[in-house]
Amino acid sequence: MSIEFAKKLATHETPIPGVVVYDLPVHGDNRGWFKENWQREKMVALGLPDFRPVQNNISFNEKAGTTRGIHAEPWDKFISVATGRIFGAWVDLREGPSFGAVFTAELDASQAIFIPRGVGNAFQTLVDNTAYTYLVNDHWSADAQGKYTFLNLADESAAIQWPISLDRAELSDKDKAHPRLGDVVPMPPKKVLVVGADGQLGRALRAEYAGDASVEFAGRREFDITSAEAFAHRDWKNYSTIINAAAYTAVDAAESAEGRTAAWDHNVSGVARLARTAVEHDLVLVHVSSDYVFDGARDVHDESEKVSPLGVYGQTKAAGDAVVSVVPKHYIVRTSWVIGDGNNFVRTMASLASRGVKPSVVNDQIGRLSFTQDIAAGIRHLLDSNAPHGTYNLSNDGEPQTWADIAADVYALAGAGRDAVTGVSTAEYFNGKAAAPRPLNSLLDLTRIKATGFSPESAQKRLREYLG
Repeated sequence: MSIEFAKKLATHETPIPGVVVYDLPVHGDNRGWFKENWQREKMVALGLPDFRPVQNNISFNEKAGTTRGIHAEPWDKFISVATGRIFGAWVDLREGPSFGAVFTAELDASQAIFIPRGVGNAFQTLVDNTAYTYLVNDHWSADAQGKYTFLNLADESAAIQWPISLDRAELSDKDKAHPRLGDVVPMPPKKVLVVGADGQLGRALRAEYAGDASVEFAGRREFDITSAEAFAHRDWKNYSTIINAAAYTAVDAAESAEGRTAAWDHNVSGVARLARTAVEHDLVLVHVSSDYVFDGARDVHDESEKVSPLGVYGQTKAAGDAVVSVVPKHYIVRTSWVIGDGNNFVRTMASLASRGVKPSVVNDQIGRLSFTQDIAAGIRHLLDSNAPHGTYNLSNDGEPQTWADIAADVYALAGAGRDAVTGVSTAEYFNGKAAAPRPLNSLLDLTRIKATGFSPESAQKRLREYLG
């Protein structure tokens, strides 16, 4: 088979998810031929993952019938033929519904194939002096071989129809000894790391991902984002995503000298370490932001609004958002008035109602509650649906309320009567107290998150469920 000249760059899907065959433009004349074997800009535009190759390997095979594989490595590969012709066989050895799926094809120098991490690769040379080339996005090492997943070339369930029968082909003893499919342990996916996993949102994320072995949870004892040492002792090649649920949230204490330092250390310096790690290792970074990045002057805040924080806490959250925004694969999830498993406004009001206390509650701050179960579900939705990266507002839905309205709802649900709550202005409530400035309007526009297919439940319904 001679090389076909003047083909256009094109893609062909295969039965294995993520495995794509590429036609490569090859230009020839009386001297020979030239091709663009790897062209990032054009191929990414066609849908090839921007997998950031770091090493180029070549396998030279002197004789037709040389057969290698089936090896699934813990990295992505872009494979092509430099010279000669091969019969290629690829078997999905990843955990999941496509485990065991098979694809075969003949490739020459005018074609290439992208093989995601965990898909087994094998080939058989069809002519002498064939060179098989690999671009990979991790550096090979002897230690890495311990993370390979192998399948026997003669596996009956894969039933690969080798052009040259294996009893006549050149095989290594190692390849002959690899297990059948029934004995293969599938390659697990890369892990998701949740940091700040002991806070209100962290506990909701634990519930959301309960039973998912690919998600790892770390509280501050296990992983402190303010500690450079914590980052140094983790093999980031095993991860795909970091969800940052860690933050300094003491809004009023942040106005003190000690609190200001702690807030910047957690919300900016710690976040910068996460962002640097995500950039260096091509990870997705999910970062939780706050309505406090705004001054509350607008009736509703959408994702395009420029930040205008009033206090130190809001300033650190806005700075953290700016840091995360430079990570190529990021989600900034902006919430307001968070309620979950821990100390919060709703529990405080419920406690006061049970003791017959008649509180004065602010009635000129407007927004919606954000229950952590819905924040966690929204984060998972963004990741699972591969939503476009960027910033998303995520609170519960429903009619906007003031803190006094919500307190009255809590009292009514507790059987204490709405009239027990008295509304006061923010200025009156904080008169004579050391307190941070608050945005008077925290209402978040939910249009963008809804456009991805996620519709948060109403805050009023969640409040009834929360109080039982």
